[in-house]
This record gives sequence, structure tokens and C-alpha cells, in this order.
Amino acid sequence: MNDMPHKPTPPFQAIKKRPSTRLKRLVERRLKPATKHLTQRIFDQQSQVQSDQLAYQVISIFDKAKLRYYPSQTPTTKRIPLVIVAPLAVKMSIYDLFPERSLLGYLTANGFDVYLMDWGKLNRRDRHLDFEYFIFKAIPHFIQAVRKHSNSQDVSLHGWSMGGIFTLLYSASNQDQHIRNIVIMGSPIDSHGSGPIGQLFAKSHKLFKIDQKGRQAWLEKAMNNHLLHTSGWLNALGYKLLNPIKTLDTHWQMLKHSHDLGIVEAHATLSDFLDDMVDYPGAINRDMLLWVWLQNPLKTGQANYKNYHFDFKRIESAMLLAYGDNDDIVTEQAMLPLLSITSSQDIELQSVPGGHLGMISGRSNAEKFWPKLVDWLSAHSTPAKDVTEKNE
Repeated sequence: MNDMPHKPTPPFQAIKKRPSTRLKRLVERRLKPATKHLTQRIFDQQSQVQSDQLAYQVISIFDKAKLRYYPSQTPTTKRIPLVIVAPLAVKMSIYDLFPERSLLGYLTANGFDVYLMDWGKLNRRDRHLDFEYFIFKAIPHFIQAVRKHSNSQDVSLHGWSMGGIFTLLYSASNQDQHIRNIVIMGSPIDSHGSGPIGQLFAKSHKLFKIDQKGRQAWLEKAMNNHLLHTSGWLNALGYKLLNPIKTLDTHWQMLKHSHDLGIVEAHATLSDFLDDMVDYPGAINRDMLLWVWLQNPLKTGQANYKNYHFDFKRIESAMLLAYGDNDDIVTEQAMLPLLSITSSQDIELQSVPGGHLGMISGRSNAEKFWPKLVDWLSAHSTPAKDVTEKNE
């Protein structure tokens, strides 16, 4: 019998014979899924995009614009339809970003018939489109289509960013006496009061007060529609440059957690929205830059545009106003005048979570503001007949 002690196996031989379990786990749980997800992200991004999945019907068309109809998902429907007046430059997927975080899905799940004005894929051929086109032609056409389709004379309007400007100017133009409710989110009414951007325009406006007519005429001539028209890729780049560190961090976080399909799909969905913005017509850019931002005419509630006069005292609708608590573009100060320049007897201003985009589609906004929005709309969407009966 051999009583010789057992000679231990050298460490390098043990490693060779028995591969590290930890390394195997790393490969199986991290590297392989990450490689698969990133390969799909690069070569087949659309398969990971989660947005714009809610079914809808197109019930009216005006030039390139379409009126989408999202029916209520409940047996009991709020009889006053909600009309979302979208801003320009953004894709409509912002309203239906994720299946579990969709403003349109949330509203329809809570009994609202929702109509969305989709302005379409604008390009340089549309550089002449201005406030007159949208406020006095396109929006009236779609509102009429909503009334015919819904069989309701009263409507509620929802406008975010430039969509809020469209909504307010339409309401102040004396075209419509049946706007029951108005929701405005992140729209600059006192543009000079809107943080650093507003201060820049306020200082610029002071310079133009000297020989204002001459300088304004020169500006309008020099900054023509063709020059001011911005392509979608430029709008996307401009938005990202507002916070380049956040943009880079978003990409880094995706790479860091690329083994998680949910995180990669979220990144693909947001990228699909942010990387594929739509053109801003030159005429609208001119109206926004030289009229709304530079001259700041909306602050007083009395504004002249071409041959039109906008009187905010004509607005008698109930109003819910919201600004993002982290919005660097449109601040609380920029929306404060709305509390006093309309004739509304039922008006509320509140802060909501998020920046300029987050306030419409962010996770915190969905959790904290969407229930408030639904409660407010529900309380203000009693049909006129029922309101009369209650008053009696």
C-alpha cells in the first residue's frame, strides 16, 4: 500500500481543467445577451421600438395633416371628446411612447374618446405654412370634423408646447364658442419671463426698440421662410445640444445595461423619437421667433397678427395649466399671465414632473399628473344637458 501523501494540483492546471463558473455566468448572463441585443439594435432597430402601437382611425385629412381618432376602451364614455392639438417638429409617438406609458392609452382606458391632430411629414415645400394656416384653416377644419364624428358640439382641447399656442390663439380668435375645457402644458405666454432663453429675447427686443419698424422690416426681409426653415435632423440635433451631457449619459447607460432587453428597447424607442424629428416650416419659425419670442405680444392677452386680433378675454373655458418643474424652455413665470388675461372662472396652474419632453411622456409625469388630468377632465366633461339638470 502506497502511503505517499497526495500531491496537490497546481493552480494553473485546476483552472485549465475546470473553467471559472463566474466567467461562464458572465458570458451567459451578460455578454451573450448584450451582443444579441446590440446587434439587433444596430441592424434591426425598428423591431425594438415600442411606440405608436395603439390602434386608431383617420377620420379627416387636410393637406398633409390627418385627424386620428382613438376610441374609448371602456363601456362608459365621457361624452365630451378630447382633442389634442399637437406641436410641430415632433412625431406623434410622443403621445403613445410605450404600451405601459402611453398618454393616449391612459386617456382612452379612462373613458375618453380622443382625437389627435397629426400635422404629417412636412418638408421644404411647406415652408410657407404660418400661424394663419394652422389657426384659421387647419384647426377649424379638424374641429368641425370632430363635432360631426362625435355628435358633440362641446369639445375639450389639449395643447402642449407650440400646440398650446395654437390652442390659445384659436380660442382667442372668436371662431368657436363651444370649447368647454382647455389644458395647456409648457407653452410660453410671457416669453421674456422664460428663464435664460427669455432673457436673451428680452435683451434683443430692447435693441430693436430703436427704429423698431425699420429693423423689424429688415429682419422679416432678411430672415425669409427659406432661410428660417429647419430640417428634422437639425431640430433633433438642436434638442440634443440643449443638454449634451444627458444625451451622452443616455447612450452610456444603454451600453452599460445592454444585457437587459427592456433597457435596450427603451433606448431604441426614445432614439426613434428623438432622431427622427419633423421639419419646422420657415414661416412658423419666423412667427415664433420674431413675434411670440421677440415681441412677446401674448403676455397682455391682446395681440395683433396680420389682419387678425386675438383677445384672450374671449376665453371662458375651464383651464388646467401645467409647467414642467425641470423645464428650461418654458418656465412657470412664462405661464403666469394666463391666470389673469382670460375670462375663465375656473382656472388652475400647477407644476408637473419633468422637462419640456418629460412633462408629456415621462415616467414620473405618468404616475403623478395623468391621474390628476383624468380626474379634472372627468369632472369638467359633464354634457351640457346634465349640467342644466343639475343647476335646476
